[in-house]
Amino acid sequence: MAVACLVLGLGLVGGAGVGAWVLRDPGTTTERTAYTETATLWHSTPVDTLFPRSLRGAGAGPGGADRTWTRVAVAPDAPCATVLQPRLAAALRPAGCLRVLRATYTDATSTHVTTVGLAFMRTDAAGMTALHGRFTTGGLDRNPELIPPALAAPGTVAAGFGNAQRASWHVSVLTEVPAVVFAVSGFADGRAVTQPQPAPQAMAKGQSTTAAQAGLGHESRGVADRVEQQLRSAVTRATEGPATKGER
Repeated sequence: MAVACLVLGLGLVGGAGVGAWVLRDPGTTTERTAYTETATLWHSTPVDTLFPRSLRGAGAGPGGADRTWTRVAVAPDAPCATVLQPRLAAALRPAGCLRVLRATYTDATSTHVTTVGLAFMRTDAAGMTALHGRFTTGGLDRNPELIPPALAAPGTVAAGFGNAQRASWHVSVLTEVPAVVFAVSGFADGRAVTQPQPAPQAMAKGQSTTAAQAGLGHESRGVADRVEQQLRSAVTRATEGPATKGER
């Protein structure tokens, strides 16, 4: 059931309780940046912060239509090699993939489902820039062998959302933050898709693929963009929040 998935998802809060800050030893003066703080966010940030119960996508649909998405499941955090497809895990390995968090959303009509994920990396800015280049210039973000995994949710509209149902995907390798945001979308009725298409292509005018006609490129890109915004906000709070126990 979805409730069970959400209970498991509370593991994202981890040992830090519901607080968003990682406490440091008194007197620490280490400068806090996105690269010093992000690696702890996967276990120190409440699940509803990174994956809100609902997302609003003004103008995110085909033709600029508004979209809303409702969360139906959250998975517990997991090692990258356990969750990701082997080739995707291998592509991220040079940047030191730490953990992956995932959630699944459905649109307002319960017609589409989208799994969105955050992969937290342990590399520095140069490493993320190199990874970004391999995915964009190198075309890894459009390689169908590197499609992110779907997260099914028994007892929900996403019960039949497996890897065979993946229709469109989006991968964003951030450079200001050591993280990769990904999303993959499909139909809620469980139909298999034989020609998945990356979101940029599925969103382009004149496309006649199943993914394009159904607006699934917009779904994966829209959900990924909003979760990316949540992550960036969490990172900003972490870098600007209280630095020591004495300041809390």
